[in-house]
Amino acid sequence: MIEELGAKVKEASKRLAKLPTADKNNFLRQLAEALLANEVRILGENQKDLARAKEHGISEIMVDRLRLDHKRIEAMAIGLRQVADLPDPIGQVMQGFTNLEDLKIIQKRVPLGAVGMIFESRPNVTIDAFSLCFKTGNAVLLRGGSDALHTNLVLVEIIKENLIKSGLTASSVELLADTSHAEAEKMMQADQFLDVLIPRGSARLINTVKAKATVPVIETGVGNCSIYVDESADLEMAVNIVINAKTQRPSVCNAAESLVIHRQVLNEFLPKLYEAIRQVHPTEFRADERALTALSAVKNPQNIVPATDEDYGTEFLDYILSVKTVDTLEEAIEHINRYSSRHSEAIVTRDYFNAQKFQDEIDAAAVYVNASTRFTDGFVFGLGAEIGISTQKLHARGPMGLEALTSTKFYIDGTGQVR
Repeated sequence: MIEELGAKVKEASKRLAKLPTADKNNFLRQLAEALLANEVRILGENQKDLARAKEHGISEIMVDRLRLDHKRIEAMAIGLRQVADLPDPIGQVMQGFTNLEDLKIIQKRVPLGAVGMIFESRPNVTIDAFSLCFKTGNAVLLRGGSDALHTNLVLVEIIKENLIKSGLTASSVELLADTSHAEAEKMMQADQFLDVLIPRGSARLINTVKAKATVPVIETGVGNCSIYVDESADLEMAVNIVINAKTQRPSVCNAAESLVIHRQVLNEFLPKLYEAIRQVHPTEFRADERALTALSAVKNPQNIVPATDEDYGTEFLDYILSVKTVDTLEEAIEHINRYSSRHSEAIVTRDYFNAQKFQDEIDAAAVYVNASTRFTDGFVFGLGAEIGISTQKLHARGPMGLEALTSTKFYIDGTGQVR
């Protein structure tokens, strides 16, 4: 199956590379309307996935990642229109010059070619990945999780129906419907067809892809994000930021998982946070010894347990927060860099120099001062829909928009020069 789908996507990528910008934009706007027109059809298939998830005892937080409704379908349509409105990077001249041999050299952006995407749960990734790949002249082979199979199938069917209606190649997008591990491994090693592979999901998925893939991999997604409350922090601000980053949507990669607190504000801040956050949603605190002592002051303490080293490096994707007490800013930076997944980290502080030191020395794709980590997102950063958030340093880092799905090519014109 991989051989057949891979060959189709590879061939389609050659045609897409030549597609004019206007044709790409018109199709994306047409597809946005098609999603809205097919809402009942999409929600019907999504209900099958939701029912299956509940039968298997999947937590409500994880079920929420699968769920589509009118608002989320509308958001996908808006995302398609936003991508259509973005400048097309393909053909953009990066640099141009004439060298000493009088060769005229131009570097331009070109498509990557055939992109593979292995992802879990969220069916909106199907639309996001397709729209960004299509706009940049790339064909895409998708492999979603078994938990979202019915939803992914209907979304790809709608895309293909509209591609055919527009006279475009239907294999601009293909979906691997066989969600077995064996077929996924074949996809990871289909380097004769795929130019790049992007995994998006749990640490387990990403580590498996990194270990087994022969296709070049862009690592994305795992978000063990921390918030450091500095000794000079505005504590009311810190409470609001932590609550938002932890509870607004805990199942996403830019939600906060770890809280680091300077000892000078520990006894005042942590009980205040605990009382405030449980008014929003009960949250488990996995705390070090000093934090446990600070929390002993709260009334009717619940969901407070000792932290382990493993907790500081865990992406919980749940209403769980690890808590670490530090004596200095340097200790906070060292702790975060040790356990971070290099996604998003934040400091709450009134001290300008501490803010600058934190941003300079924290090794992450996005580093915040006095703001929630929940803002790490392609839409928020002005990139349109994102295909993922890269936590590595080669080729792309942070939210990956259109430019991250391009490569470059040198065009050299001469007049008979030889070397």
